[in-house]
Amino acid sequence: MANASAYVILLVAVVLGTAANGFAKGAQGFTLFIPSALTAITIVGCMYTLSLVMKTIPVGITYASFAGLCIIATTIVGMYKFNQMPDLYTIIGLALIIAGVLIVNLLGRAN
Repeated sequence: MANASAYVILLVAVVLGTAANGFAKGAQGFTLFIPSALTAITIVGCMYTLSLVMKTIPVGITYASFAGLCIIATTIVGMYKFNQMPDLYTIIGLALIIAGVLIVNLLGRAN
């Protein structure tokens, strides 16, 4: 798999991971069947796509990128779906996460 394809699949994993986080919030501690089932399905899909990415991109870079992007995406979902507005320090922290993901992917080397 080419690097470009791996990054596209990584984005799919981020979408699935973010969806899983949103469904988990709606599942109310896994007491509601439909959101709980959707959480399980999206988590499995997320892990599957991550395993595909790890065939091409080193595991550390894959997971750092996934985790950072998922945090950002989940924060955005929280803002729109759950009306959870981040404060200044949270925004600064999220900006640092974005910077870290960019540094790892654009400047980092892992063999």
